Amino acid sequence: MHPALATAFARVAAREGRHGTALPPLYETVDTEALVSLLEPDADMMVRFEYEGYEVVTETGPLEVEVIDGDR
Repeated sequence: MHPALATAFARVAAREGRHGTALPPLYETVDTEALVSLLEPDADMMVRFEYEGYEVVTETGPLEVEVIDGDR
């Protein structure tokens, strides 16, 4: 898994107060292979997607991930 996606997954789990294994796999919500191809190291791109009621905004860096509370 791309480091930025792993960071996003971990941050959503932390927000939910749950272990990552208690969340549905990220690939059931978004096409992770497509996201990884967009987040290649030399790409200058921002990607947004929803996961578990949160909006996730990520750029190419593994720590450039923001998890925003969605309307629950």
